[in-house]
Amino acid sequence: MLNEFKKFISRGNVVELAVGIIIGAAFTGIVNSLVKDMLMPPIGWVMGGIDFSNYFISLTGGRFDSIAAAEAAGAATINYGRFINTVINFLIVSGALFMIVRQVNRLHFMHKAEAGPSRQEVLLTEIRDALRARPQDARPQDVRLQDAGPQNALPDRPV
Repeated sequence: MLNEFKKFISRGNVVELAVGIIIGAAFTGIVNSLVKDMLMPPIGWVMGGIDFSNYFISLTGGRFDSIAAAEAAGAATINYGRFINTVINFLIVSGALFMIVRQVNRLHFMHKAEAGPSRQEVLLTEIRDALRARPQDARPQDVRLQDAGPQNALPDRPV
Protein backbone atom coordinates (compact mmCIF):
# COMPACT_ATOMS: atom_id res chain seq x y z
CA MET A 1 0.00 0.00 0.00
CA LEU A 2 2.87 2.35 0.78
CA ASN A 3 4.41 1.67 -2.64
CA GLU A 4 1.11 2.46 -4.36
CA PHE A 5 0.92 5.73 -2.45
CA LYS A 6 4.49 6.64 -3.45
CA LYS A 7 3.68 5.83 -7.08
CA PHE A 8 0.52 7.96 -6.89
CA ILE A 9 2.30 10.93 -5.31
CA SER A 10 5.24 10.81 -7.70
CA ARG A 11 3.04 11.05 -10.79
CA GLY A 12 3.40 14.38 -12.58
CA ASN A 13 -0.21 15.50 -12.33
CA VAL A 14 -0.38 15.18 -8.54
CA VAL A 15 2.84 17.11 -8.03
CA GLU A 16 1.70 19.83 -10.45
CA LEU A 17 -1.63 20.06 -8.65
CA ALA A 18 0.11 20.43 -5.27
CA VAL A 19 2.36 23.18 -6.62
CA GLY A 20 -0.68 24.93 -8.11
CA ILE A 21 -2.54 24.84 -4.80
CA ILE A 22 0.44 26.26 -2.91
CA ILE A 23 0.94 29.03 -5.46
CA GLY A 24 -2.80 29.72 -5.41
CA ALA A 25 -2.77 30.08 -1.63
CA ALA A 26 0.14 32.53 -1.84
CA PHE A 27 -1.59 34.40 -4.65
CA THR A 28 -4.75 34.67 -2.54
CA GLY A 29 -2.74 36.40 0.19
CA ILE A 30 -1.39 38.88 -2.33
CA VAL A 31 -4.86 39.59 -3.73
CA ASN A 32 -6.33 40.01 -0.24
CA SER A 33 -3.65 42.55 0.56
CA LEU A 34 -4.19 44.31 -2.76
CA VAL A 35 -7.91 44.67 -2.11
CA LYS A 36 -7.68 45.49 1.60
CA ASP A 37 -4.64 47.78 1.50
CA MET A 38 -4.64 49.28 -2.01
CA LEU A 39 -8.11 49.28 -3.58
CA MET A 40 -10.57 49.67 -0.72
CA PRO A 41 -9.00 52.74 0.94
CA PRO A 42 -9.44 54.94 -2.18
CA ILE A 43 -12.95 53.56 -2.73
CA GLY A 44 -13.76 54.26 0.92
CA TRP A 45 -12.27 57.75 0.62
CA VAL A 46 -14.43 58.48 -2.44
CA MET A 47 -17.45 57.27 -0.47
CA GLY A 48 -16.78 59.70 2.37
CA GLY A 49 -13.82 58.23 4.22
CA ILE A 50 -15.69 55.23 5.63
CA ASP A 51 -13.91 51.88 5.91
CA PHE A 52 -15.73 49.76 3.37
CA SER A 53 -15.09 46.49 5.18
CA ASN A 54 -16.89 47.93 8.21
CA TYR A 55 -20.31 48.13 6.52
CA PHE A 56 -22.81 45.90 8.29
CA ILE A 57 -26.42 45.62 9.37
CA SER A 58 -27.18 44.73 12.96
CA LEU A 59 -29.99 42.17 13.20
CA THR A 60 -30.48 42.75 16.92
CA GLY A 61 -31.49 46.37 16.44
CA GLY A 62 -28.65 47.85 18.52
CA ARG A 63 -26.40 50.64 17.32
CA PHE A 64 -22.72 49.71 17.00
CA ASP A 65 -19.81 51.77 15.69
CA SER A 66 -17.98 48.83 14.13
CA ILE A 67 -18.28 45.14 13.36
CA ALA A 68 -15.80 44.44 16.14
CA ALA A 69 -18.05 46.23 18.67
CA ALA A 70 -21.11 44.32 17.43
CA GLU A 71 -19.27 41.00 17.62
CA ALA A 72 -17.99 41.84 21.12
CA ALA A 73 -21.59 42.52 22.20
CA GLY A 74 -22.70 39.20 20.67
CA ALA A 75 -24.98 40.87 18.13
CA ALA A 76 -25.94 39.06 14.94
CA THR A 77 -24.82 41.05 11.90
CA ILE A 78 -24.94 40.93 8.12
CA ASN A 79 -21.44 41.99 7.06
CA TYR A 80 -22.10 43.15 3.51
CA GLY A 81 -18.92 45.25 3.41
CA ARG A 82 -16.81 42.14 3.93
CA PHE A 83 -18.88 40.40 1.27
CA ILE A 84 -18.15 43.21 -1.20
CA ASN A 85 -14.43 42.86 -0.39
CA THR A 86 -14.69 39.11 -1.07
CA VAL A 87 -16.46 39.71 -4.39
CA ILE A 88 -13.71 42.14 -5.42
CA ASN A 89 -11.10 39.54 -4.42
CA PHE A 90 -12.88 36.96 -6.56
CA LEU A 91 -13.05 39.29 -9.55
CA ILE A 92 -9.34 40.05 -9.31
CA VAL A 93 -8.36 36.38 -8.93
CA SER A 94 -10.65 35.21 -11.72
CA GLY A 95 -9.42 38.01 -14.01
CA ALA A 96 -5.80 37.11 -13.33
CA LEU A 97 -6.46 33.42 -13.90
CA PHE A 98 -8.30 34.24 -17.13
CA MET A 99 -5.27 36.15 -18.37
CA ILE A 100 -2.94 33.28 -17.42
CA VAL A 101 -5.10 30.63 -19.10
CA ARG A 102 -5.49 32.84 -22.16
CA GLN A 103 -1.72 33.18 -22.52
CA VAL A 104 -1.17 29.43 -22.00
CA ASN A 105 -3.78 28.66 -24.67
CA ARG A 106 -2.15 31.15 -27.03
CA LEU A 107 1.28 29.55 -26.51
CA HIS A 108 -0.22 26.08 -26.97
CA PHE A 109 -1.89 27.18 -30.24
CA MET A 110 1.36 28.72 -31.49
CA HIS A 111 3.22 25.50 -30.68
CA LYS A 112 0.58 23.46 -32.49
CA ALA A 113 0.77 25.74 -35.54
CA GLU A 114 4.55 25.29 -35.75
CA ALA A 115 4.18 21.50 -35.80
CA GLY A 116 2.76 21.56 -39.34
CA PRO A 117 -0.16 19.64 -40.79
CA SER A 118 -1.33 16.43 -39.18
CA ARG A 119 -0.84 13.04 -40.84
CA GLN A 120 -4.52 13.01 -41.78
CA GLU A 121 -4.26 16.38 -43.51
CA VAL A 122 -1.20 15.22 -45.46
CA LEU A 123 -3.01 12.09 -46.65
CA LEU A 124 -6.11 14.04 -47.66
CA THR A 125 -3.95 16.49 -49.60
CA GLU A 126 -2.24 13.62 -51.42
CA ILE A 127 -5.61 12.06 -52.31
CA ARG A 128 -6.93 15.39 -53.59
CA ASP A 129 -3.84 15.97 -55.72
CA ALA A 130 -4.00 12.41 -57.12
CA LEU A 131 -7.65 12.90 -58.10
CA ARG A 132 -6.86 16.17 -59.83
CA ALA A 133 -3.96 14.60 -61.74
CA ARG A 134 -6.08 11.79 -63.25
CA PRO A 135 -6.70 12.10 -67.00
CA GLN A 136 -9.98 13.66 -68.04
CA ASP A 137 -11.37 10.45 -69.56
CA ALA A 138 -10.81 8.54 -66.29
CA ARG A 139 -13.04 10.88 -64.36
CA PRO A 140 -16.68 9.89 -63.81
CA GLN A 141 -19.08 11.50 -66.26
CA ASP A 142 -22.66 12.62 -65.78
CA VAL A 143 -24.41 9.37 -66.62
CA ARG A 144 -28.16 9.43 -67.11
CA LEU A 145 -30.35 6.41 -67.21
CA GLN A 146 -30.92 5.67 -70.89
CA ASP A 147 -32.96 2.48 -70.69
CA ALA A 148 -35.21 3.49 -67.86
CA GLY A 149 -38.78 4.36 -68.51
CA PRO A 150 -40.25 7.80 -67.90
CA GLN A 151 -40.89 7.00 -64.22
CA ASN A 152 -37.17 6.46 -63.53
CA ALA A 153 -35.68 9.06 -65.86
CA LEU A 154 -33.82 11.97 -64.36
CA PRO A 155 -35.47 15.31 -65.09
CA ASP A 156 -33.63 17.86 -67.22
CA ARG A 157 -34.40 20.59 -64.74
CA PRO A 158 -35.17 20.61 -61.02
CA VAL A 159 -38.74 19.76 -60.10
